[in-house]
Amino acid sequence: MKLKLLAVAVSACVAMMAQAQAPAPAPAGDASKPATRAEVKAEAKAANKAGAIDPSDKEKAAPKTKSTKTRAEVKAEAKAANKAGTDRPDAEKPAAKTSSTKTRAEVKAEAKAGAKDAKVDATTLKQ
Repeated sequence: MKLKLLAVAVSACVAMMAQAQAPAPAPAGDASKPATRAEVKAEAKAANKAGAIDPSDKEKAAPKTKSTKTRAEVKAEAKAANKAGTDRPDAEKPAAKTSSTKTRAEVKAEAKAGAKDAKVDATTLKQ
């Protein structure tokens, strides 16, 4: 059984190596020899002159539009928006801080009493 498994594995490896060493298909052009660097450059230059090659693959970006407002006007608008609280409508507003009416001693006494009632160690409340 082990010998059969080994034979299958070896044959699979041999098949993959043989496939990897197979020559790549020749390009559609002249199959006798590859083009030299100079020939490729000459072809590219001729195609570029003929307009067959786009100078960039990217789409042309729209030109930037100039703002109609001055810097001072933009700053004034931003300052007014900050005062009104509308500077960034998508941002979350911080929660209003509420102050407790209890003193620290009252809170500690309450926690101690809760610990005794629930039979929980007071050290777990400090975490």
